Amino acid sequence: MHPSPPFNAPAARRLREALGMAPGHVAYGLRAQYGLTIGPDLVTAWERGLRAPGSQEITALAGVLWCSVGDLLAAPTTLREHRMARGLGVPDLARLVGLDQDAYQRMEDAGRWRGNERQSAALAEVLGLSAEEFLTATGRDEELAQVLRSAVTTRWQAYVRPTAKLVPLERRQVEDVLQRLHADYQSRMVATLSWGGDSGDGAAGREFLDEIVSRFWQLTP
Repeated sequence: MHPSPPFNAPAARRLREALGMAPGHVAYGLRAQYGLTIGPDLVTAWERGLRAPGSQEITALAGVLWCSVGDLLAAPTTLREHRMARGLGVPDLARLVGLDQDAYQRMEDAGRWRGNERQSAALAEVLGLSAEEFLTATGRDEELAQVLRSAVTTRWQAYVRPTAKLVPLERRQVEDVLQRLHADYQSRMVATLSWGGDSGDGAAGREFLDEIVSRFWQLTP
């Protein structure tokens, strides 16, 4: 069973009130138009954040409130949430990125993207994802963190290609960011040693490595 998408309760209430509808009107629309047996009390509970509607209910609610599914979602983070926010079904998205429907569905269910570079570029374009959003949605944050930690603690040049395979950025951008990260990390380590610290296992090094992904994106144009 899929978890409920991140429902934007205040937005649902604002949209309903803007249409001059009461919770009862929404409940009636859900029942009459979509066959969902939902009472006014449950609609109110959704709007107060006490309960969360499922995917089918959010789609139906968007129809009743004359809005897009994305209008009823908080900031999406997963592939499934981004797809829903764009109002796309699995068959449509799979076709647009050049994947078999079942293959895409397995990736979405697992939260792990396995597409090639062309498919990754198509996915980012279709869903309107920034490079950072793409990485989070495809479940590659920790994988990137491991590559970046190796890059700053050893020879960064050896990790340009592994990094470029993970993030939809130009190779020149990746090279520039890795070089800057490496220089920053090494300068911190030199400073730690000059203060009588204990090299890369010290607090300064651990803090830098713990925040390596956020530092990467801060340096990315």
